[in-house]
Amino acid sequence: MENEKIIIGITHGDINGIGYEVILKTLAEPRVTENFVAVIYGSPKAAAFYRKSLDIQGVNLNIINSIDEVNLKRINIINCADDDIKVEVGKATEEAGKASFTALEKATADLKKGAIQAIVTAPINKKNIQSDKFSFPGHTEYLEEKFGTGTPALMILMNDVMRVAVVTGHIPVNEVPKAISKELILQKLEVLNNCLKRDFKITRPRIAVLGLNPHAGDEGVIGNEEKTTIEPAIAESVKKGIICVGPYPADGFFGSGNFKKFDAILAMYHDQGLIPFKTIAMESGVNYTAGLNVIRTSPAHGTAYEIAGKNVASEESFRQALFAALDIYNNRLWSDEISANPLKIEPKADRAGKIE
Repeated sequence: MENEKIIIGITHGDINGIGYEVILKTLAEPRVTENFVAVIYGSPKAAAFYRKSLDIQGVNLNIINSIDEVNLKRINIINCADDDIKVEVGKATEEAGKASFTALEKATADLKKGAIQAIVTAPINKKNIQSDKFSFPGHTEYLEEKFGTGTPALMILMNDVMRVAVVTGHIPVNEVPKAISKELILQKLEVLNNCLKRDFKITRPRIAVLGLNPHAGDEGVIGNEEKTTIEPAIAESVKKGIICVGPYPADGFFGSGNFKKFDAILAMYHDQGLIPFKTIAMESGVNYTAGLNVIRTSPAHGTAYEIAGKNVASEESFRQALFAALDIYNNRLWSDEISANPLKIEPKADRAGKIE
């Protein structure tokens, strides 16, 4: 299938949340899709319901059965749900969980075979999507199993102010200390460093590493993970050429604005990094799964059942997720091209004619 624009798949997520609202509001602006073709993996019935109930104008969907039927000049929607699917706005239902998984499964299958170049996932409900086919705490872990490269996938929350990555993701807080190891931190730093270079075109990335304990352990008074695990990982990473500094106490690091001096921050666990990030960038934040051989982004918010159907959800985060997927795709093309054809420095002769 030849096309001038890249094709970005959009999974509809939980049909009872704000997924369709932010998708349709974003695609209603014609300029958004000037440089890519949008393909929604979802339910034409659910899309029509939200388009009508929220009075969203300017979105005409081309209904297709598979990616092979895609119209490169239209916004397409592949039917991934039963025709009699029931939308129950603001409710977590088993039917919605099944529909969110079916869309995700079809989109990732097309991504794997190269029919689409990236996916942007609308929010799922991590409980109602659970089944014998999906037993993961979230998108990140599901995609890591499907597209992993041998090193752990890395969750990055980002906007134009900061990029925050996490060593441990969707696990209980009481499991964090035993999950963190020198080897895992090393792997995450390598993935983050490579991602910043290839996906964001940063030649010499600067990474800040946070401590695990309050005040980064206070020289062992409050905890020793900084001394025994985090500092050795940083030291070894520096030996490998990674520019990373720390461990920093998380509260002072964010409170002082020190985060502005770095290209990325590696937090030890989910809330340590995501609470300050979402406080600053909830409406514009993007969730990016780094360390995979495919591109996946999503808005930084959840299903937001409490405001679903009220026409008050902001589409900004979803819009930025689409643009981020497009930018990362183009950055990878550029990076791979210059890596394949490195600049050759020709030897030059001195005044006596000798080759230097």
